[in-house]
Amino acid sequence: MSSNASPSRAAPEPRSAYRVFRSISTRWMDNDVYGHVNNVVYYSWFDTAVNAHLIEAGALDIHAGQTIGLVVETQCNYFAPLAFPQQIDAGIRVAHLGRSSVRYEVGLFAQDGALTAAAGHFVHVYVDRQTRKPVLLPASLQAVLALLQRA
Repeated sequence: MSSNASPSRAAPEPRSAYRVFRSISTRWMDNDVYGHVNNVVYYSWFDTAVNAHLIEAGALDIHAGQTIGLVVETQCNYFAPLAFPQQIDAGIRVAHLGRSSVRYEVGLFAQDGALTAAAGHFVHVYVDRQTRKPVLLPASLQAVLALLQRA
């Protein structure tokens, strides 16, 4: 079956589209031979921004918590290059809050940039640390995630 409609292309978003921000320093090793941050580093920044926020908010205990989040899906769109030495602001929001899963969306901004240089998402399924079976989101995690939900 063919269609004349083309899929919509992702577009940069403003800072106001995100609920909280975390500052991330680029490192010399983040740049690739083309003089900009390599694409795999962006995924690391997504993970760092979200998990650091959850840890600092008391919603995630990576060492002794019974519930852990496993990434089951991830994606990124790139709009403008980032490079060392730049400071990056990672905007975070929750696009979907399920019973055991969360879709986080992260926008990466150059320090003074008005629009995302890159934006993407990842889905965490929260599981029991031992059995790796999905569990209901703990109340403390739900409370923090509710504050991150898209307006």
